[in-house]
Amino acid sequence: MEFTRLLKKGSRGEDVKAVQRALHCYPDGIFGEITEEAVKDWQELHGLGVDGIVGRLTWDSLFPASTSATNLKETKRRINRIVVHCTATEEGKDYTVDWIRRVHKKKGWSDIGYHYVIYRDGSLHEGRDINLVGTHARGYNTGSIGVVYVGGCPQGDTQKNKDTRTPEQKATLLRLLKDLRKMYPHAEIVGHKDLNATGCPSFDAKTEYKGL
Repeated sequence: MEFTRLLKKGSRGEDVKAVQRALHCYPDGIFGEITEEAVKDWQELHGLGVDGIVGRLTWDSLFPASTSATNLKETKRRINRIVVHCTATEEGKDYTVDWIRRVHKKKGWSDIGYHYVIYRDGSLHEGRDINLVGTHARGYNTGSIGVVYVGGCPQGDTQKNKDTRTPEQKATLLRLLKDLRKMYPHAEIVGHKDLNATGCPSFDAKTEYKGL
């Protein structure tokens, strides 16, 4: 998430929703008294000036910079595809790299199948070592990088597909894909469903990112 404007009581919009989610407030997009109080508590806890206003310092403490091209590890493997996935988990529920790793190991895999995982708060996490072939797209693992966001199914039904990406996830995914394309300019960005018979990643990644 990038800082775009000062947020304070009376502010509205998606940026306010992002702050509210980070502070575990109801994300109605309206910066009211409860959000202001939560911001002040956060500022006090993190040694910031307590004014209830989300400026650059408060924003950066809420949304630490995600991994960028300057510190992404470059693989020695030849990469021709970047494959976007969802975890096929319910909307609104959080899952970690360790949780996914346990699920994948129960399938008999050596490690988590994906190389990068994006949590609902937009934070980016490393999965399988980028120098190792992943286990994420049958028949297409050797020359690819697997990227997954947490979510992809509506509440109460993991058999249906739904684009549940939060604004934070969308921002991080876009930034990551741009960085990876700089490193692997000939790699095609596709969704899992473009390669295998699946609904994953619950949106048309190939079309959405065709301009990168």
